[in-house]
Amino acid sequence: MSTAGQVIKCKAAVAWEAGKPLSIEEVEVAPPQKEEVRLKILFTSLCHTDVYFWEAKGQHPLFPRIYGHEAGGIVESVGEGVTDLQPGDHVLPVFTGECKECRHCKSEESNMCDLLRINTDRGTMLSDGKSRFSKDGKPIYHFLGTSTFSEYTVCHVGSVAKINPAAPLDKVCVLSCGICTGFGATVNVAKPKKGSSVAIFGLGAVGLAAAEGARVSGAARIIGVDLNSNRFEEAKKFGVNEFVNPKDHNKPVQEVIAEMTDGGVDRSVECTGSIQAMISAFECVHDGWGVAVLVGVPSKDDAFKTHPVNFLNERTLKGTFYGNYKPRSDLPGVVEMYMNKELEVDKFITHSVPFSEINKAFDLMLSGQSIRCIIRMED
Repeated sequence: MSTAGQVIKCKAAVAWEAGKPLSIEEVEVAPPQKEEVRLKILFTSLCHTDVYFWEAKGQHPLFPRIYGHEAGGIVESVGEGVTDLQPGDHVLPVFTGECKECRHCKSEESNMCDLLRINTDRGTMLSDGKSRFSKDGKPIYHFLGTSTFSEYTVCHVGSVAKINPAAPLDKVCVLSCGICTGFGATVNVAKPKKGSSVAIFGLGAVGLAAAEGARVSGAARIIGVDLNSNRFEEAKKFGVNEFVNPKDHNKPVQEVIAEMTDGGVDRSVECTGSIQAMISAFECVHDGWGVAVLVGVPSKDDAFKTHPVNFLNERTLKGTFYGNYKPRSDLPGVVEMYMNKELEVDKFITHSVPFSEINKAFDLMLSGQSIRCIIRMED
């Protein structure tokens, strides 16, 4: 492409300070360096993680910054040493990565790459510690190695999954974070058997994706647990067929579920980050074979407390990161599941706005109206 090797001027939604509306600015995007690729973003979506760090609650704030990490785009140019991507490839950038060289990448059991695993504090590129974004000569920080709220962005090659060019990017872009996190937690980690019972704690986007995983697996009873009963109607589209609001009961929700299921569910998936929900999710699985999977991210001072006899009675507790998917190796296959109509993605997408109205996507999420809002970069 004619722009290869040159600085590109484009529009980006810049967060100048915590909690203030994003500002559409003209920024400069430097060419990709060694092991990097520059992408033209066509569609991006808003995830709760973007909102959390934009609000700067409880972490090291870093501003100005370009957020965004769920997206679909096309490779514009590649840096030195990049061999498995070329200009024109259709890709999904991912907030974690797969270098293919470290012990984790070489292990069949792990997707937690030593080089590229999620780092929320880093605002620069790995190769030289510098940002590829600037405005008026001053750097603007990256976010999660993706920064997709920009018409062009630069990513490490290990954080970019090449996908089927026939896949609609305005749909499959949501697979690059939350949907795979929840769906994979169920199908790759909990692994419910056909006809089994599954409890899903938290019916946000990740929880609904976990429910979709239970539906695809053939679970007979999918019990949604949420403090917001307004979410129950929407959850039926994702296979949830029973509901429990802990606020409606005067006993712990794990006891309610145990009574409903003759001793406990076969599997549970926790998608809230609430430590109490995590404990309930573990204690509500059946002894002898029950498996609970933790997905939500707890507060830093939380401690998980349960009686050891719950383990001795053959309950299993597992954790997962990004649904145990390796981004480059596994994400193309998840896209194919969508193309083959084995996985439904469209129902997660509740809204769509042009890039110029990106702040509306924040409003929709903060008011609880959207599961996923697609932001169209080229309107």
